[in-house]
Amino acid sequence: MSKNSISTLPRRRLGRTELMIPVVPFGTQGFGNHFGFVEDEKAVELIKHAISLGANHFDTARCYGDSQRKLGLAMKEVAREEVIITARVCHHSAEKWGGYGSGRPDYSAERTVADVEDQLEHMGIDHFDGMMIHDPPEIEPTLEKGGSLEGLLECKARGLVRNVGYGMRPHDFHAKTIATGEVDFLLCFNDFNLVRQTAAETVLPAAHQADIGVMNGWSILRGLLTGVNIDAEVEKGRWKNDPDLIPARKIWLWCQEHDVSLIQLALQFCLRDQRVHGNNIGSLNIEQLETNLTAAATPLSDEVWEKFNAQEF
Repeated sequence: MSKNSISTLPRRRLGRTELMIPVVPFGTQGFGNHFGFVEDEKAVELIKHAISLGANHFDTARCYGDSQRKLGLAMKEVAREEVIITARVCHHSAEKWGGYGSGRPDYSAERTVADVEDQLEHMGIDHFDGMMIHDPPEIEPTLEKGGSLEGLLECKARGLVRNVGYGMRPHDFHAKTIATGEVDFLLCFNDFNLVRQTAAETVLPAAHQADIGVMNGWSILRGLLTGVNIDAEVEKGRWKNDPDLIPARKIWLWCQEHDVSLIQLALQFCLRDQRVHGNNIGSLNIEQLETNLTAAATPLSDEVWEKFNAQEF
């Protein structure tokens, strides 16, 4: 993919944030050492190459391994106005900064503000374009007076974050946050892709009506829809007990039979719904990045969709 293809990588308005984001935000978990070690130099090269191709929105989190530090290294070589950065205040557990572990997370506004301030310092930047409350096991404590949302709104008032949102899976949680009128964007995941579309009936219409930006995580269904050899991966022990394996494998076989790129099909399926503004996807290296961007920038023909929609998976 050449720099001449930048104009072909679609961008969409992320709801009322007014941010014009590429339709494939770069999920930084890819170079955070979660799926294989990526050296600092390679990560910085990857980030700068993505920016050169128009993929200048990076979605990051503390729980994405070492990704924030690496993104911070790249930011020393890139003008802040050239990139869009969204991040998370993790609420997984009672561990420091809400990381993966056990126990009830700290839902206080004070912790939220401290977390945002620390992330900014860690990355060497002065603001985030968006900050999400990420994966809270309970939603009510985040909404209460003195809770996480209040902390994010304080950060917004101070200019530390430009927009506030939530990143989580439960649809009823999203409905409650949308009802506050305070949320600018959201991230749903694993519920809008070729296999699962439950978000289309709940989250997407509610967000669209309120002009809330929508980022869609796991459009590639935890890797099942990337086009890798599913049978070979299962032989290695991957996805053996995954409930989505059977329908995903049927789609993979259909793509092979019809000479269709599965990752192109997966991304273009999501892009056909204008209520979805960005489909977050990570990349481990430049080859993977360019494959992802090409898939997002290249629509499929009506004939392909007619054949695909005629099947039952």
